Amino acid sequence: MILYPNAKINLGLNIESKRSDGYHNMSSVFYPIYDCFDILEIVSSNSFLFTSSGISIPGSNNLCTKAYDLLKLKFNIPAVHIHLHKKIPIGAGLGGGSSDGAFVLKGLNDLFKLNISNKKLKDLALELGADCPFFIENEPKYITGIGDLMENIKLDLSMYEIRLVDSKIHINTKNAYFNIVPKSQKLKLSELIKKPIRLWKDLITNDFEQTVFKNYPKLSKVKENLYEKGAIFSSMTGTGSTIYGLFKK
Repeated sequence: MILYPNAKINLGLNIESKRSDGYHNMSSVFYPIYDCFDILEIVSSNSFLFTSSGISIPGSNNLCTKAYDLLKLKFNIPAVHIHLHKKIPIGAGLGGGSSDGAFVLKGLNDLFKLNISNKKLKDLALELGADCPFFIENEPKYITGIGDLMENIKLDLSMYEIRLVDSKIHINTKNAYFNIVPKSQKLKLSELIKKPIRLWKDLITNDFEQTVFKNYPKLSKVKENLYEKGAIFSSMTGTGSTIYGLFKK
C-alpha cells in the first residue's frame, strides 16, 4: 500500500486565549495542499519496522510509529513495515508530521479492514496531535479549540497558484507559543474568509508573524517579495517558517 500524505497551509491563525491545561484556544482555516506531499509505504511484515528516506527525521518516536502503536493497542493489528520518504519540510508549518500520522491510521484501517469510521479515526488522530484529525477528511476546515474542533467550509482556491517558499529555517513550535500574546478577535475568521480574496491582505492575519519575523527578519522579506511579485495574499503558515503566496493562474 502506497499513500501520499499531503501538506496544509493556514489561512489565518489567531491565538485567542490560554487554557488552564496549558494549551491555547485558536482559530484558523486549514487548506490542504495536495501537490506537496510525502510518500508512505505500508506492507505486512513479520515484525514491526519503521524506516525513512529523504529529509532526515529527528528522533525515533515519530507520529508514524505512534499511529501504529495506537492501533496495535486498541485493535491488536499484525506487524507491518512502514517506510516514509520525507519530502515535506520539517518545522515549516506545513503539518507534514501530522499528515503522516493520520495517513498511517487511514492506511492501517484499510489494510486490515478495521472499518473504523471517520469520526472514530479523528478521535484516534487527536491522541497523536492537535493537527492530525484534519488530515482524516483532508478538506478545507474552519478550526477552533486547540485544533480539535472542525467545521466544513466552502473554499476553493483551484483558480489560484499557491507558491510555497521554504527558507530552511526550523521554528520550534513550543518556543513560538511561549512568545505569543493571546487576544480575542472582533470578527470571526469564519466570516472574514468569505470576503473576496483581494481583501484578505488587510483582514486575515497569522498572530505568530509578529514574533517570528522579529527573530527571523528574512521571513518578513520573503513575504514582501511575494507581494512585489504580484501575490494577492501572502502569509506565514502555522508557526512557520514556510511563507506562501496566492497568485492568479
